[in-house]
Amino acid sequence: MTHRTQKIVKILIASGVNLDLLGCRQPDIYGVDTLSDMEILVKDALRAWARDQNGLKIKLIFFQTNSEDVFLREISKDYAGAVVNAGAWTHTSLAISDRLLGVSLPYVEVHVSDVKNRESFRKKSYLSEHAIASVSGLGIQSYARGLEALLNHLVKKPKKNRRKNAAL
Repeated sequence: MTHRTQKIVKILIASGVNLDLLGCRQPDIYGVDTLSDMEILVKDALRAWARDQNGLKIKLIFFQTNSEDVFLREISKDYAGAVVNAGAWTHTSLAISDRLLGVSLPYVEVHVSDVKNRESFRKKSYLSEHAIASVSGLGIQSYARGLEALLNHLVKKPKKNRRKNAAL
């Protein structure tokens, strides 16, 4: 009997500055759902998506920080792809944009609120230019839709990724 080792594909679900306040910060804009609620929703979305895959093993890594330096280090790790909600850094951080591009990390940009219909400074995103897709305005559902878009992209384009073991 041959024993195959199945590769585990790691996907980062990255939440940036102030997203630890989801559920209590401006619920009229961001809703009442928390990051814990988002994790449950995204895990459910992965289970539903994975039913149609042939045993593909995916490990989700959920991460949140209010430190841009820590965020930069996390997105530099060995991931096959990422769902990124950089929060306010979306509109201010060339460093995050440059890092995502520099490490060739395939990613989907997500936002809980509809950033295009908010203050004018939120309309500029330094992340969207190189993102596979951008999903916003769906509450925490934006993360689930972002994960589905990322996984569909990665499965459609099975190629060697940026790191030795990150290809699907």
